[in-house]
Amino acid sequence: MVEWTHLPGLRPYADTLADMEERVAAIAAGTAPEAVWLLEHPPIYTAGTSARPSDLVDPDRFAVHVAGRGGQYTYHGPGQRVVYVMLDVGRRGRDVRQFVCALENWVIDTLATFNVRGERRPGRVGVWVSRPDRAGPDGAPADDKIAAIGVKLRRWVSFHGLSINVDPDLSHFDGIVPCGIRDHGVTSLVDLGLPVTMTDLDIALKAAFAAHFPKPT
Repeated sequence: MVEWTHLPGLRPYADTLADMEERVAAIAAGTAPEAVWLLEHPPIYTAGTSARPSDLVDPDRFAVHVAGRGGQYTYHGPGQRVVYVMLDVGRRGRDVRQFVCALENWVIDTLATFNVRGERRPGRVGVWVSRPDRAGPDGAPADDKIAAIGVKLRRWVSFHGLSINVDPDLSHFDGIVPCGIRDHGVTSLVDLGLPVTMTDLDIALKAAFAAHFPKPT
């Protein structure tokens, strides 16, 4: 049984990371069930293991935390649903690439609840939305990122996870090159014209979860 927890308020990043590491250790030891945490952080930038210093455009804008997860720079803040996913990947196939793909497909199915077509892109981790109302650098419809994914495994238990933009201040992404990708933008559900709430999204996430993460054998 996966334990779902909503953490209210804006959760301090360092404290939450410490709590998450404790939970991961307990899952690995067999003393706690797998878990999904739903929360928001105050405005921060986090640096993954592949972060390039040049991608931190405005280092004085918000606090910067070294996250230890995969990926590059990302932003967390109010209006963004952060989903920390602590699952026993060792009992779920021991395939990290497949696990990341399952996270992306989970987000895609969740967005479909709101008639949003989220898509994967070759060579780009995360979930993207085509914007036919705006041309990209090559003249084709622009691509905007709506969900970021970055994970780490310890003793085959995952932590960190994903973030989905519900209604964050999109200008806060200007202080970084999000995920190291300069030629594409960032969007949110509200930016797409959908008055979706955090509660709406949480319900959709829970409904879509089991199809992508069935009970391990």
